Amino acid sequence: MLTLRQAALITGFAYLLNPVSYAEFSLWPKLFIPGNVEQTIANIAGNHGAFLGVFFAFFINFAEDIVIAWALYFLLAPVNKALSLLASLFQLVYASICLSGLFNLLPVYRLLGGAELGGAASSGAIHEQMYLMLRWFRYDYSMALVLFGIHLIIVGALIVRSHYIPRWLGIVLAIDGLGWIVCMLQPYLYPNAPLDWLQITALGELVFLVWLLIAGWRLKQPDLA
Repeated sequence: MLTLRQAALITGFAYLLNPVSYAEFSLWPKLFIPGNVEQTIANIAGNHGAFLGVFFAFFINFAEDIVIAWALYFLLAPVNKALSLLASLFQLVYASICLSGLFNLLPVYRLLGGAELGGAASSGAIHEQMYLMLRWFRYDYSMALVLFGIHLIIVGALIVRSHYIPRWLGIVLAIDGLGWIVCMLQPYLYPNAPLDWLQITALGELVFLVWLLIAGWRLKQPDLA
């Protein structure tokens, strides 16, 4: 078993070393142009390195989510083993769905590299298919974030019930999880609702990261007697 200190620090460093922000806010917007198939394909064809950077950044992100799910189980098991396991399972399913969707990006890279279709890769029909593969990844990712939001709500509830992590931090994470769920369901249930401001709730994970790295090393095993 991991100690609380080890679990907290592993979780904290896994969050800290996660490159998803770089892929999401720096690389992806330069490549993918919503609604513009040809420009998107041209961007990727002209910058294979950035496209591979997107793939591996997301791959590392989802792999680290598996590590976080493992470490969080040990961090919260003293509160309730069953709920801690459930929270970890939600994150594992989220990561699995995202990894499956991520591999839709590999055929795009191979096709644009000319390794599979040669000159046929320049046809409009193939471009449409490649663009759809990119969209599939985003669809899988966004819907899987609903499961991630449920994971955060359970983690928040466990933290509120714990006696070794601040109660307010659990409330912040639960609000963070609810924000993910509401935002990701917006295109399907309430597409015209002005909910961009809810993105600020994602800062809850940053607050959790800072707390883990600052206070995590001081955690002691709780007295369960």
